[in-house]
Amino acid sequence: MTDQQSSPPATSSPQTPSGPAPGASSALLETIRAGYRTAGPAITLGAAVVEDVVHADAPIRLPLAMMNRHGLVAGATGTGKTVTLQVMAEQLSTAGVPVFLADVKGDLSGLATAATPSDRLAERTTATGMPWEPAAFPVEFLALGGDGPGIPVRATVDSFGPLLLARIMDLNETQESCLQLMFHWADERELPLDDLKDLRAVVMHLTSKEGKEDLRGLGGVATSTANVILREVTALAAGGMDAFFGVPEFETAELLRRAPDGRGVISCLELPSLQQRPRVFSTFMVWLLADLFAELPEVGDTDRPKLVFFLDEAHLVFDDASDAFLDAITTTVRLIRSKGVGVFFVTQSPQDVPEEVLGQLANRVQHALRAFTPKDAKALRQAVQTFPHTEYDLEEVLTSAGTGEAVVTVMDEDGAPTPVALTRMWSPTSVIGPSTPEALDAAVAASALLEAYGQDQDRVSAFERLTGSATAGPGAGAASPVPTGGSVGTHTPGAGQSQADIDAEARRIEAEILGHPVPSSGPVETPRGEPAPRREPAPPPRREPAPLRSRREENPMAEVVEDIARTAATAFGRSVVRSVFGTKRRGRRRGGLFG
Repeated sequence: MTDQQSSPPATSSPQTPSGPAPGASSALLETIRAGYRTAGPAITLGAAVVEDVVHADAPIRLPLAMMNRHGLVAGATGTGKTVTLQVMAEQLSTAGVPVFLADVKGDLSGLATAATPSDRLAERTTATGMPWEPAAFPVEFLALGGDGPGIPVRATVDSFGPLLLARIMDLNETQESCLQLMFHWADERELPLDDLKDLRAVVMHLTSKEGKEDLRGLGGVATSTANVILREVTALAAGGMDAFFGVPEFETAELLRRAPDGRGVISCLELPSLQQRPRVFSTFMVWLLADLFAELPEVGDTDRPKLVFFLDEAHLVFDDASDAFLDAITTTVRLIRSKGVGVFFVTQSPQDVPEEVLGQLANRVQHALRAFTPKDAKALRQAVQTFPHTEYDLEEVLTSAGTGEAVVTVMDEDGAPTPVALTRMWSPTSVIGPSTPEALDAAVAASALLEAYGQDQDRVSAFERLTGSATAGPGAGAASPVPTGGSVGTHTPGAGQSQADIDAEARRIEAEILGHPVPSSGPVETPRGEPAPRREPAPPPRREPAPLRSRREENPMAEVVEDIARTAATAFGRSVVRSVFGTKRRGRRRGGLFG
């Protein structure tokens, strides 16, 4: 690899093909050494490379205090992004900083297993000046709704909110507004929306005569739109999403834990079926960020972050996103820094991230890019333009960098960008690649979270109250009547119906819309089979206020989306994301697991 460099600005002669002007390389090296000196705690990314020489005495360091300024790890497939992420996670954990990351390919589970020394590894670590010792790290394996090895992660429909739910249901703006109106109706009547059967019961009610009367004062919902929403809810359940929505809901404070030895816990979300549900994954990542922002107190600037959040396959978050959704993400990234959370987007190209978000990512680790097509070449030129001025020929460097090398610029301890440095990255001390299935199973079985989240529950919620059933388990008692708050009377559509009856009715409505023969009223098979035994339900707690969804009583939905940006800009910063995304919390924090 050849790193061509331009002459210093003070000289008038341009760079020649023979190389940099005499002394330019030594001047560049001294600039890099000075730019990456740190007095406070920092992680080391690697060693500077100048003129094809790796300089172990010029470490490239990222101050921990600057990691809540967010960052980007980018590069073409196979250039070493995942290993870079692993190196950063290891050092953050050692420094006592909890980490959250998504294990898209299954490779990051190796963090739980110490690596094996080798001659090739020793040669590389010696060249980069790394004091390498094999180590395993405290890893908590998580799985969306129990899909894969890990502690099941669930969210209530309420907490997920209408904006995020509309994204995974692929609703248009009109349908999204109607969904928000349905959430508003349930919120006003204190009907908990725990899972998809609760939301389906609400939609079924609001398509009935009594339900239309309920919504008349709020602008109403067209029957065709409500039926589209009902069909999408049914499709989510058929696709296995009913396993994700429910209780107990995962408390995002669990991501802030430390191990008994003081190291930060690495929460690793296993995603074996990402390819089948990419939008669900990306929307869930945004839900986690929104919930973290809503729950964490302001901390300002500290010597190290409270959590570093790595969002892999970041392009999935932004693909086909609405303007409202992008505004909400931008607001979240901008404001969550004050909560002590750093967010690193991991993707192939900087162009995968919108400019509004990219402009907030102060720490850059750019692995090699490919320029096989005119579009690739344009993306390469645009990526080069986003870096500070440097003597490196970045177009040459970024197309010729080897695996495990990256161009780096970060924020120094004074908040200024460091010099651009081609870097030979350090190596992980844990296994590169997956841990064995036995190691994963042992880690999950030993988890302190298994008892709290291992078994799904079913409490009295909207479905039970709207249908008058008592399926929430023994001792639940009769379902409470729906608070009338409007024109809901003593008769509730679907009262006394079973879940099978509700399913059959949903199929009948869908058939009428599509013009198909009306199906028989037999029960609908669910992909999960027979329901698991349910625990003693807790009474539904009272909701918190939801300013965005309930503050307007008359025809609110035409203004909801337009208000997102205005709400984000107000002084109520601590509740902005909950308002923007429509998320809310009902549960109480459990003690003893957040240390």
